[in-house]
Amino acid sequence: MKISIESTPQLLGIAAGIHAGALIRSAIEIKGHANIILATGTSQFETLNQLIAEREIDWSKVTMFHLDEYIGIPGSHGASFRKYLKERFIDKLPSLAAAHLINAPEDAVQECKRLNDLIRASPIDVALVGIGENGHLAFNDPPADFDTDEPYIIVKLDEPCRQQQMNEGWFAAMEDVPIEAISMSIKQIMLSENIICSVPDLRKAVAVRNTLDNDISNLYPASILQNHSSCFLYLDKDSASLLSVSGT
Repeated sequence: MKISIESTPQLLGIAAGIHAGALIRSAIEIKGHANIILATGTSQFETLNQLIAEREIDWSKVTMFHLDEYIGIPGSHGASFRKYLKERFIDKLPSLAAAHLINAPEDAVQECKRLNDLIRASPIDVALVGIGENGHLAFNDPPADFDTDEPYIIVKLDEPCRQQQMNEGWFAAMEDVPIEAISMSIKQIMLSENIICSVPDLRKAVAVRNTLDNDISNLYPASILQNHSSCFLYLDKDSASLLSVSGT
């Protein structure tokens, strides 16, 4: 894992987006196509803005997979990650080859099967992810399942995770936050050839410290990223403020 620490969330997003763009261009050059995973949430705003602005990416050769989605809310809901990705990414790139969104209001078991069949046939070149305040990777809250081979799984959302979603303004009250979601599994994320992990803000400092300063444990789900040979962690000075290590 390589750690980069930028002075602001904006500079973090620019650096992460430029890097992701370069990796996508490289995959297209080598393979003729690129498969990517996109995360959502406030931590991804700047990274996605920069990625969209990147030049010389032939988006007609890029297929996007969706990292996670709540079960039981429609795509029109303000907190829907489908809505987020459509508005912030898909609608801005009309030439995108394909976008495989998670249709969580449908039968969740069948939806996982549909997505599993698609992603098993589509090795991932670049995954853009974040880390939750509780240390989760995607919606794999602690203690995360490090063992399942299923690419997409149904998960229960713990209280800290749900509290984060409310605090970020996606929901008006805790009772509005769903208790289940479809999430890409830990093993599936780790199968990605490259991982770009964007984690700004002081509220993520404890999770970042737990991710890097502890041994790998499902109690700190994102700590598994220590094992990935091509993972790039982008932090700002606030999210890195509790670390015992320094970045570049």
